[in-house]
Amino acid sequence: MVGSSSMKNVWLSMEHQSILWCNQLAVQVAHTLLSMIDPVDRQPFSSSQKRIFMLANMLQSAAPQSLSWMDRVTGSQSSKFLGSDTRVANELQRNNSISCPASVQWTSDGLEKDLHIQSNLVTVLAMDGRRRWLDIQKLGLNGRGHFVFVTNLAPCSGVRIHLWPEKHRSSIQNEVPASKKIVEVTSKMVEIPAGPAPKQVEPGSQTEQPPPSAFLLLSPEEMSGFRFMTVSVASRPTISGRPPPAASMAVGQFFNPAEGTRALSVGRIARSSYDPEEIFLKEDHPLALTLSFSVSLGLLPVLFSLRTAGCGIKNIGDQMEADKNNLCKLRCFPPVALAWDSVSGLHIIPNIYSETVVVDSSPAIWDTHHEAERTTVLVLADPHCSYKVSLRASLGAATSRFFLLYSSEILGFMVAVILFGLMRQSSAWERDSSVPSILSAIETNLKLPSPLMFLCFTPILLFLAFLFFTTKQNPRFGTFLFVTIICYIVANGFTILLILSSKLIVYVAALLHVFIKRRWQSWEDSTQSPFIRQFLALSFSFQTLKIVQMIKNNPSIVVAFATIPLVCFVHPALGLGVLLLSHSFHAHSALCSFLAASFRNIAHNKDQHKSKMVNNPILLSKSKQDVMEQILPMDDSPTAAKSFTDSQLEVFDCRHGIMILHLLAMLMFAPSLIAWIQRIGMGQNFPWFVDSTLCVGVILHGLFGSQPTATCISFKFPGRRGHEVGLSFLYLLGGYYSFVSSMALAPYRALYAIAIIGFICCMSRILEIRGKVRGDISSRKRHWHRH
Repeated sequence: MVGSSSMKNVWLSMEHQSILWCNQLAVQVAHTLLSMIDPVDRQPFSSSQKRIFMLANMLQSAAPQSLSWMDRVTGSQSSKFLGSDTRVANELQRNNSISCPASVQWTSDGLEKDLHIQSNLVTVLAMDGRRRWLDIQKLGLNGRGHFVFVTNLAPCSGVRIHLWPEKHRSSIQNEVPASKKIVEVTSKMVEIPAGPAPKQVEPGSQTEQPPPSAFLLLSPEEMSGFRFMTVSVASRPTISGRPPPAASMAVGQFFNPAEGTRALSVGRIARSSYDPEEIFLKEDHPLALTLSFSVSLGLLPVLFSLRTAGCGIKNIGDQMEADKNNLCKLRCFPPVALAWDSVSGLHIIPNIYSETVVVDSSPAIWDTHHEAERTTVLVLADPHCSYKVSLRASLGAATSRFFLLYSSEILGFMVAVILFGLMRQSSAWERDSSVPSILSAIETNLKLPSPLMFLCFTPILLFLAFLFFTTKQNPRFGTFLFVTIICYIVANGFTILLILSSKLIVYVAALLHVFIKRRWQSWEDSTQSPFIRQFLALSFSFQTLKIVQMIKNNPSIVVAFATIPLVCFVHPALGLGVLLLSHSFHAHSALCSFLAASFRNIAHNKDQHKSKMVNNPILLSKSKQDVMEQILPMDDSPTAAKSFTDSQLEVFDCRHGIMILHLLAMLMFAPSLIAWIQRIGMGQNFPWFVDSTLCVGVILHGLFGSQPTATCISFKFPGRRGHEVGLSFLYLLGGYYSFVSSMALAPYRALYAIAIIGFICCMSRILEIRGKVRGDISSRKRHWHRH
């Protein structure tokens, strides 16, 4: 796999122009397909190794190979590159990728007087047509065995670099003995994105240094066996009628990588969010500055600021700082940053004066290795200038990046949180105790030590044990545990906010409903209009119709007939939306009953207080009897274990939890629903069979498992009494499965657990009805008050 960020000539500009990126990618892929043709017989290469090498050679940037020397400095390990370990690849690379094309071959006659560089720094300020000689052995002393070269000149046509065993006047290969061959390394230069070069105001005037468009890194191993290096620069082209060419620039340096390496730990990066990490680069510093971050910049982006501090120019008099910066721009080229990540590849940031460095990596997931948690940034800065580097962890970018990477995991954890809450509700029902609200159940599950350890850390340990025995690449335990716990805490927070917001909406709607209904009843009793009386009688007769009574007494059948065809033949999200409306209606009805009964109790208590004040026991007894007949149904009494208000509140709490669970299930189909809406009128297909089956299971769960009164499943073991498995155990297993699936970044698998629970509830209900018909099962459930 080759990521687009590591491809040749494919990069986003600073404005993130996606159309330009698509054009670059298409052109590079087209050139790659053309290179698959053998120039000899004009047929595609028959060897798969040749095709793999050509694909890698055309698409894969040479920057990772050029940065291979950083492995020894930073302690990281580079991944294997495509087509780099085969005999055919070595042969093709030796024949095709060493020398420049024949159309741009130079001769030694085109070069003017040679220059001999005595310092470890070589600078080119113009296309002067000269060749510069560098003594590798002399300039590479004191550990400065690495060579870096940056330029805005085009490789081969503008600049060429050769390695010489010994000094010769000619650079033509045929004139040199075979034992003393000259090796050209120009093709190893890596092109990088660069902004437009500055234009000259008038011919001969000085311009700002242009940004580099290519760089070359050579290790001591690559220069072993050679004594000299030459940097040949072409002559300036002169074209009549055209403006003079833009400024030219090239800087090369022998350096020691250890001098320009900075290792930043997790603690230093985290502390930099309020105390920025500063690095000062003096003049004549290493051209390549290596920053090794022990945490991936895909998880914790860093705001990188590089400010020019000086360029060898002293302040004279009242010279302004702006003038100093302008003068430094005439001498130093704009710095470039190359961020390397073992997962996402190379990210190039040109003109990096102030930029948030972030890589497209996903650490702390189940199939990443240890190196995915490190990021190496190579900064190419002009050694003629001194710089002040400031690093600061960007909390805003880190937050957005965190939710971008782990939003699916958080969504799956939210489903697990709701399932654990429903487990707590069902367990309370099975113990014949008061059923808590879904919010109270979640709060109980977050308590330390036993609930949180049992529901959070146990599945994490089981998942890590599964990874240890099934995969070769495992993430670091500390990072994986930290990210998972943070995601679980965030999921609990989002779930609580969702519950509170939905509860607020339902409560406001119920209060308005009860208020309007009470006003309507009082107005109905006081009105004397015959037309209104007739209208009310007509509405009452409509409610007594047989079909209306059947729909009112069997709402589950209506919901099933409305939702199952939608999920099977239209779209799953539409059927789940209708199911949500049904849950909302039932929760609203239960809450309205609870509020109405509560208001009547309050009024009754007030009447009792007033009656006691006037000492009228006859009025008190009559008032008490009338109010009791209003607030209590026929099957309730003041001596009941649960009052009517408490029963209705428990109905609402159970319905509310199921509604939130199915809302999260519907949100998983939201992207598919948006795409389906966009395709309306372009031809529609039936939903996938698996999706429809899962949604049917979710609907059955909403119809038969929305209350904890579902019949328990009995397993009979030989020689023992039957063992009952209630909904609490099923919700516990479903929560565990959703938790583990979320850690594997597959939250959609939570639908499997909900669907299986739904099918089990449906089968349990069928068996219960058959048992009641046969008279085998006696009622052993608590009574739910109906209103």
